[in-house]
Amino acid sequence: MPKRTATGSPSSSASTAAMGTSPARLSAQPPQKRRKITVSAVPQTATAAPKTSQPALPAAGSKPAAGAAAKAAAPKPAASKVDENGMWMIVGLGNPGSNYDDTRHNIGFKVIDELAAAAGIDCRKLEKSAAVGKGELQGKQVLLVKPVTFMNNSGESVAALAKFYRVPPGRVLVVADDLDQPTAQVRLRQRGGHGGHNGLRSIIDRMGGTQDFPRIKIGIGRPSGPIPIASYVLQPFNKAERPEIDTAVQESIVMIKSVLALGLEKAASGQRI
Repeated sequence: MPKRTATGSPSSSASTAAMGTSPARLSAQPPQKRRKITVSAVPQTATAAPKTSQPALPAAGSKPAAGAAAKAAAPKPAASKVDENGMWMIVGLGNPGSNYDDTRHNIGFKVIDELAAAAGIDCRKLEKSAAVGKGELQGKQVLLVKPVTFMNNSGESVAALAKFYRVPPGRVLVVADDLDQPTAQVRLRQRGGHGGHNGLRSIIDRMGGTQDFPRIKIGIGRPSGPIPIASYVLQPFNKAERPEIDTAVQESIVMIKSVLALGLEKAASGQRI
């Protein structure tokens, strides 16, 4: 067997000889440098798909599609207006029991009592945890309501009655006291939050979170001394305040009648019958 050399097999030696290059010369040549190929990372471009779900904006100077332009220019639909010709619920907030009569927190009850007496509506019937009375005011059917669930749970009876009589929130007019208004100041609002009032908070919660119901707020002022709010609202009005409160109650009744006769928007703007 022929002896192998460091340059390879005999067949390879013969091949190199045939090519005219000796093994010694071949081994003396420096090794050929290999060409190094580097692959660079593909750079991210502005044409890459965005990660957000927002639609791509049109290029500068291009005209948007006719459909898109019409959609952008279209005004937002206005909130549907409540039909004010159906039954209205007039709700006065307060706490049940004679020991709470004439207290600041029961000003809503006082308005309902005065309104019922003037209209000849009997409010002694108990229904859905409320003292209620049906009648007619300013040509509209009304349901006068005084929840007997105590203030913090007023929404239970209000929501149940509204559902039973199919009265939408826009025709549920609530009368309540307000700490943040001066004593005897009266305001009519078409909608709004609870403002920290637990009775209004309960109504909002029980009516599915809607705040779109009107309310008359009667100011009771804040305590001047270090009196807890919970104690203050359960105090009766003092002698000096009573004439002003009586006037505020009558003003509230005029507001209620104005809402029924003129409509909520006009009454909220200050128009009165």
